[in-house]
Amino acid sequence: MLDTPITTDDIAAFHRDGFIVIPHLFDTEEIDLLGKIARADQLMAANASGRRDGEGGTVKLSISNELEEDIYAAFVRCPRLAGTMEQLLGGEVYHYHHKMILKEPLIGGAWEWHQDYGYWYNNGCLFPDMASCMVAVDRSTQANGCLQVLRGSHLMGRVNHITVGDQTGADPERVAVALERLELVYVELEPGSAVFFHSNLLHRSDQNKSVDPRWTLIACYNMARNDPYKESHHPRYSPLNRWPDERIKELGQTQWEKIRSEV
Repeated sequence: MLDTPITTDDIAAFHRDGFIVIPHLFDTEEIDLLGKIARADQLMAANASGRRDGEGGTVKLSISNELEEDIYAAFVRCPRLAGTMEQLLGGEVYHYHHKMILKEPLIGGAWEWHQDYGYWYNNGCLFPDMASCMVAVDRSTQANGCLQVLRGSHLMGRVNHITVGDQTGADPERVAVALERLELVYVELEPGSAVFFHSNLLHRSDQNKSVDPRWTLIACYNMARNDPYKESHHPRYSPLNRWPDERIKELGQTQWEKIRSEV
């Protein structure tokens, strides 16, 4: 894989649209390892929480601010994610947090329309110089509740957010108008493909009413120059030590063998 898998056109598209999709950013072996480990990860399962969606469903997710010696950290630290994010945002980034979204068949809940900066603004981040990368573990389709985005909505700036169920969603009045004026994109992804999206991009996902799971890894980054001015439940700046891409398979195979030996 290339250390820098994007072009100047990709960077321009990110700033114009608020997101870019990179197909097959990770190969089958890398994603298979991530999927097997995540589904067998008892600690992650124990730390997972549910968020009611206002439509009668619940989204399960597991969030971590820490990077351990494991496959999740290998993804977050690899040049294909961290390096690409620095190209898109234009400077040094650090790990803000990462999470696994666990949309199970038939019961996986929806995410309301929101901006990530709608949350992170309250954590002392002065600027929306932040972005996330969602990596598909399973095939992500409209049927199983794939990510939806409003193209160019990051240019609206931060929208006020209110509580919807257990979630915090963007002002429904502004979202309704944005839906009339901006293109709605269903971001369908094959396993290993990824979408990078700006922290002010309006996005959501539907409930998973299919028989197929939709698990994803989301790595969230903040720019070093946007170090929060106060403490919060997510970390302030610390340098992100990069690991070579090869560490994904090396650590993943080691971690998987350890899990198998404990069964």
